[in-house]
Amino acid sequence: MKLAVISDLHLGAGDLADGFGHDDGEFLRFLSFLEKNFERVILLGDIWETLQSRRLGSAREELALARAMHPEIAKRFERPQYHYVHGNHDIVAGVLGVPDELAFQADGVRLLFTHGHQNDALHTRRRWLTDLGVWLGGWIRRVGLGAFYRLCAKIDEMRGGLSEDGARCAFQQWAVGEATRREFDIVVTGHTHLAARSEHGSRLFLNSGSCSEGNLSFLSLDTRRGDYAVNCGY
Repeated sequence: MKLAVISDLHLGAGDLADGFGHDDGEFLRFLSFLEKNFERVILLGDIWETLQSRRLGSAREELALARAMHPEIAKRFERPQYHYVHGNHDIVAGVLGVPDELAFQADGVRLLFTHGHQNDALHTRRRWLTDLGVWLGGWIRRVGLGAFYRLCAKIDEMRGGLSEDGARCAFQQWAVGEATRREFDIVVTGHTHLAARSEHGSRLFLNSGSCSEGNLSFLSLDTRRGDYAVNCGY
């Protein structure tokens, strides 16, 4: 099976807190490329930005506004070729029936797709605090303090023990641990915005990177040929 994975688009309501950074028409051409070359396209979380709303605690309203701002993309994602797994910035989609993981077997390969926010103890134990921090981050961007926002994001990255080096990355160790415990061959995540491919013994860790801020990072998986790659652009 040939699969493509994209994540962390952060499609928002069109103001300065909308971190998507693409022309919608150009992004639709990218989606057409994926549709033509892959049997399934996995949307691996944080597709919509619902936490950086103007009013705290209005995720459903913000989801509707974001979809209205990007109507053709929203319509495209409704096609049966797309499979949507929610993340933490679009966790409201879980209430509406979107799963928090996808697991299946193809050509004898066992695959687990999960956004990865479940690894963050602060999120799982004090979700209200992380949601508040994200909301404040939206207002930091709205008032034009983008550089300060990026600094805060870097500090949070360090807090999470993130690294492109699989031997030192706490996030990768968690994901591979989940794959090992549940007997999956490949674990695929998003969340970190750090595209990665790393072998951990008999397990393979993949991260789709981000399609926000004008980036076009995606994974290509071919379970028939055993080819698994990180791609930047198309």
